[in-house]
Amino acid sequence: MNDQQRHPLREPMVWVVIALPLAAVIASIWLVVLSSRGGSIDSVADKVQRTGQIQVTDLGPDERAAQLKLGAVLQSEEGMLRVFPVGDGFQRDQPLRLTLLHPYSEDADRILELQPDKLGWHAAHALEAGHDWNLQLGDAAGSWRLRGRLPREQHAAHLGPALEKQ
Repeated sequence: MNDQQRHPLREPMVWVVIALPLAAVIASIWLVVLSSRGGSIDSVADKVQRTGQIQVTDLGPDERAAQLKLGAVLQSEEGMLRVFPVGDGFQRDQPLRLTLLHPYSEDADRILELQPDKLGWHAAHALEAGHDWNLQLGDAAGSWRLRGRLPREQHAAHLGPALEKQ
C-alpha cells in the first residue's frame, strides 16, 4: 500500500468537477449567440403586432386570394423564374411581385418584379438551389397574396392562398 498522496490534478474526479460546469457555461454562451442572431427559421416577413403573448397580422390578402380562387406554379430554370397562373382571377397585363424569403438569413431575401408574357410572368434571376425558399406572390398593390415553398434542389413549386375559402 502506497501512503503517498497523488497530486489533485491527477485525480479523475477533479477533472469531472471542473469539466461539467465549464461545458455548461460554454453551451450557454453558444445558445445565447445563436438565439440573438436575426432572421431565424421561424421568422415571418409579415408585419406582426405583438400584444402580450398574442401575435396579430393582417390576413386580408390571403382571404382575397382564396375568394378569387387563385393559384400559381413557379418554375426556376437556367437563370429564369417563371410563374404560370392557375385560375381566372389574375390581371394578366399587370406585373407581379415575387418575394423570395431565405429560410434563415434575412440578408439573402429578394423582392422581384415579374413582367407579364403570353404564358404568365417572368424575371431573370438565378435562384440558389442549395436550400429551401419561402415564396410570396402578389400584385403590386398587395390586395392578394399566394404563398409556397420551393424545396432545395427542386425547380418548381405550387403557390396558393394561406387560407382556405370557407
